[in-house]
Amino acid sequence: MSRLDGNNGEVFAANYLQAQGYNIISRNFHSRYGEIDLIASKDDKTVCFIEVKTRREGSMVSGTEAVTASKQRKIIKTALTWLQVKKSYMQPRFDVCVITTKDGLPTSCEYFEAAFDGSSYNA
Repeated sequence: MSRLDGNNGEVFAANYLQAQGYNIISRNFHSRYGEIDLIASKDDKTVCFIEVKTRREGSMVSGTEAVTASKQRKIIKTALTWLQVKKSYMQPRFDVCVITTKDGLPTSCEYFEAAFDGSSYNA
C-alpha cells in the first residue's frame, strides 16, 4: 500500500468521525513510543485514541488483524503520554477505523469502538 492510500484513509476516517459528531482533537500525535493517527471526542467525558488502518479491496490481512498486541502497547504508551501532556482526565478508549480503498480511493469505513483496552498494559 502506498502512503497516499494511508493519508487518504486518515482523511476519510476524520471526515467520517466528524459526520458522526466527533470532534477531532489531534492528528498524527507522536511520542517516543509511536504515533496515534487520530484523537477525538464525541462528549467531554471520553477521549478516543483511534488507529486508522487502510487496506486495498481484497487484501490478505484485514485492518483489525494488523492492530497486533505490539501495536496496541505502542498506542497505549503514546496515549498515556498524550494524557500527561494535555493534563486530560477524560476516560480513554481505544478504537480502530478500517478504511477500504479501490484504485487508491476510499470506498468504505468500518468503525470499532473499544476495539481493545489498556488492561493488559505493563509499564
